[in-house]
Amino acid sequence: MTQNLKLKRQNVIFLLVFLKIALVFAQGDSLKKIVIIDPGHGGIDSGAIGFGIQEKNITLAIAKEVLKLNRDLWNDHLELYLTRYSDTLVSLPDRSRLAKTLHANAFTSIHCNASSSAAKGIEVFTSNKSGGYDESSCHLASHILKTYHERLGFHSRGVKRANLAVLRQASDAFPAVLIEVGFITRKEEATYFSNPKHITAIALALLEGLYNYLNPKL
Repeated sequence: MTQNLKLKRQNVIFLLVFLKIALVFAQGDSLKKIVIIDPGHGGIDSGAIGFGIQEKNITLAIAKEVLKLNRDLWNDHLELYLTRYSDTLVSLPDRSRLAKTLHANAFTSIHCNASSSAAKGIEVFTSNKSGGYDESSCHLASHILKTYHERLGFHSRGVKRANLAVLRQASDAFPAVLIEVGFITRKEEATYFSNPKHITAIALALLEGLYNYLNPKL
């Protein structure tokens, strides 16, 4: 079975499972958790570019789809906010500041990876700065990585720690992760990103990871 066929099959199964889980959440009665979704780059900062695809457009498309699915499938079970809703550039301090102002329960920054090598797959970063939410950030990262890998079939590159400004400024305020959803410089992954149905699948995987972290009893 080719990689593309495998991913398509997993996407179909994933959608069915996810819709079933949605019914469970719809019947629940819990306080809304506040989550900030941060589409990386924007405006004059295109981010990485691969095969004519700009990172800033992929991250925004995923973030908007997360917002839509949370509304359509879960009746806004989570209280979601984006750091940008259009092709604009938002400073890194302002992205973290929004989450702090809203007293977020989680912060998730979305990015596409790039490499001059044949690297592939997803990896999730937490801050290497010590803070009160180190363990929680690692748990959030693990949930998202596990769901993304299992549902979409992308190679898992693991959870890593790094000195990333958007995470560094958040490490002592709330759980925060940065997700590299795949390599825009790898043809099959860039091609995957260019399909709107796959953007939906990515958004579903991220949402399930968030829900599993924020609702461990379910």
